[in-house]
Amino acid sequence: MLTLRQLFLANNAQTTNFPLLLEFERAKGIYMYNSEGKPYIDLISGIGVSNLGHSNPYVINAIKEQVDKYMHLMVYGEYVQSPQVRFAEKLVSILPDSLQSVYFTNSGAEAVEGALKLAKRYTGRANIIACHNSYHGSTHGALSVMGNEEFKQAYRPLLPGVKFIHFNNADDLNLIDEQTACVIIETVQGEAGIRVPDIAYMQALRKKCDETGTLLILDEIQAAFGRTGKLFAFEHFGIVPDILLLAKALGGGMPIGAFISSNAIMSALKENPILGHITTFGGHPVCCAAGLAALEVLLDEKLCKQVATKEALIKASLIHPAIKEIRGKGLMLALELESFDLNKKIIDRCIENGVITDWFLHCSNAMRLAPPLIITPDEIKKACEIILEAVDYYS
Repeated sequence: MLTLRQLFLANNAQTTNFPLLLEFERAKGIYMYNSEGKPYIDLISGIGVSNLGHSNPYVINAIKEQVDKYMHLMVYGEYVQSPQVRFAEKLVSILPDSLQSVYFTNSGAEAVEGALKLAKRYTGRANIIACHNSYHGSTHGALSVMGNEEFKQAYRPLLPGVKFIHFNNADDLNLIDEQTACVIIETVQGEAGIRVPDIAYMQALRKKCDETGTLLILDEIQAAFGRTGKLFAFEHFGIVPDILLLAKALGGGMPIGAFISSNAIMSALKENPILGHITTFGGHPVCCAAGLAALEVLLDEKLCKQVATKEALIKASLIHPAIKEIRGKGLMLALELESFDLNKKIIDRCIENGVITDWFLHCSNAMRLAPPLIITPDEIKKACEIILEAVDYYS
């Protein structure tokens, strides 16, 4: 009889020739447990998904209650479904007034696709500007605005009319002109190894978009919902996007994404042609119920207010000559080492010793540190001790 691992390799599509092949039976809080009951501290939150940790009881109860009522009824946008309506209402209530219309999708990549279409449709323009070393997903449109040729060269031709600027470089903003439909940019760059822009740069970007009639799309798929210490990362910079992209932590562990804009902009999808963006499962009622519950927990427990203190503790606990830098914002951090080879060895030893972390697509010599927001000071210290032991071992 084949083992679960053998069946996984035989029947599940693989994304690399070297998957981690870790097997987990359950997860609770910041821990994931293998079949022998060994706990692993999750320091990456499923790549920014599990902000509340795993198996939050409030979220689980919301899922169970909704499953008992109904699941899929109809493609998105036709029926008035309470979970979608209540979740959108809650999101709008915590966002600036101009972000008043929520389009729920299945994922972050689909949110990107919808936003790019919306920007082109609303402005009547075809050109798009994105950033070098950006990551917005793997579908064709999202891949077109990824700023790393290594990951997309095999899939060309992609969308025409896409230009790239350097993140946090004000001189490059001159490439934005009256032919530009949108600028799509991560408020904090993720896969580039956590790059936080200057306030002046973000405000200059907003001004340039206003001057040229260009829509500003902020991708907060990784950065939102307290990850940087604010509910939304754009709050650090005193700006508001024309279109906001959300996913990952949006669903409390369930798959969902969203692009959010004003009523006036979003209305462009309603006519000439009608059904400008269509999704069957976007805004699934169970996912919306989970997302609303997760957001309520985040707000009720005031988790955002704890993030800065936990960031400071991580930085104070990870001081070592081999660590070149710890950069980022809140609990969205990158620990930079000398090389990918050293980083990979340290990551593997951390996993062996019960701490899950990884590297970044566009910055392979940096280690990702993005634990659930609920992580305690004692758990931070324990995780950092394991990381430092691994750094020591290979230094």
